[in-house]
Amino acid sequence: MNDYERVEKAMAFMVAHAAEQPNLETVAAHVHLSASYFQRLFCRYAGVSPKRFLQAVTLERGKQLMQASTSLLDIAHTLGLSGGSRLYDHFVQFEAVTPGEYKRQGEGVEIAHGVHDTPLGSMFVAVTPRGICRMGFVDTTNSEALLARLAKEWPRSTFFHHQDATRYAVEALFNKPTDSKSASLSLHVTGTNFQIAVWRALLTIPEGQLASYSHLAQALGAPKSSRAVGNAVGANPIALWIPCHRVIQQSGALGGYRWGLEKKQIVQAWEWAHFNTKTPEPERCL
Repeated sequence: MNDYERVEKAMAFMVAHAAEQPNLETVAAHVHLSASYFQRLFCRYAGVSPKRFLQAVTLERGKQLMQASTSLLDIAHTLGLSGGSRLYDHFVQFEAVTPGEYKRQGEGVEIAHGVHDTPLGSMFVAVTPRGICRMGFVDTTNSEALLARLAKEWPRSTFFHHQDATRYAVEALFNKPTDSKSASLSLHVTGTNFQIAVWRALLTIPEGQLASYSHLAQALGAPKSSRAVGNAVGANPIALWIPCHRVIQQSGALGGYRWGLEKKQIVQAWEWAHFNTKTPEPERCL
């Protein structure tokens, strides 16, 4: 078991046993490490302390995280913008395949792919010369299946394995630049007009916050389309960068997630803990 796998296993343990509020020693023992070494390891890879992560897991979703979601009505103002629009405080540019490109089925496009370790689990990544076109967790769906699905959507493209060409997509997630002049990161997706609108709307949900399917439907000007919105959210081709993990049910329940509900809760907790840490903690990361 490598360090990434230990951190992921520890996160899963804290999610499964949140009601018991396991202490540092208990979680460390689960991954066969001393408490002090585990503390340093978790901080190094997750960017937050185990205590902070556990606090995030036990938040009352229907209260604190949903309070800011009313501002999602502002999403409507962004939906008509073309690819390349600046989206919230990220450095993401979103570009959809044009009808002509869709008709050519990826002809002449070279797509690099690779699998990379992250503290949230191993991820399959595929990129075109214009940006990231696919990301997904391989612990629930193997990389061969993800590649086969991608090849079905881009049948005339050329695929090749290239770890170095795809690594940036993962590194940028866990080492986001603070310099506003940093080069933007591009997403290159294919989908229906409605799916594109939903994915663009997802990009406006701030990090560390959640929204409901009905909020998204209202923001899209189609308040009765919550089910269709849910289907589009589920079809998201780029996990994490297009943050479908930030969408839950109006009741506060997790809702669905292609990669499993445990993974969704882990991602939500990691993101909230990482982007809502304002003051030093008793068990701070050193």
